[in-house]
Amino acid sequence: MNMQQIMAQAQKMQRDIMSKKEKLDAMSFEGKSEWVTVKFNGKKEITELEITCDDAFEKENKEILTDMLILAIKDAMNKIDKETENQMGEYSKMGGLF
Repeated sequence: MNMQQIMAQAQKMQRDIMSKKEKLDAMSFEGKSEWVTVKFNGKKEITELEITCDDAFEKENKEILTDMLILAIKDAMNKIDKETENQMGEYSKMGGLF
């Protein structure tokens, strides 16, 4: 394989990586816990946050709500990481690309 072929192959791979990354960035990932639903895009930016608890919610439940938020956020982040690995896994062996 000559240098020109190697460069063409590297450029194609770079375009493929960027295309997959753009698709991931546009996807929506939802994390849920008992009282909280949170949505992120593939860039790990929060796009929606919904708290669903009844009117009997009291201030002492603030700590529980905080825990529910953390669980929902972790759930969504794990889904983003899994989908990134599914789509970009073939490139992860190269290291440092995303």
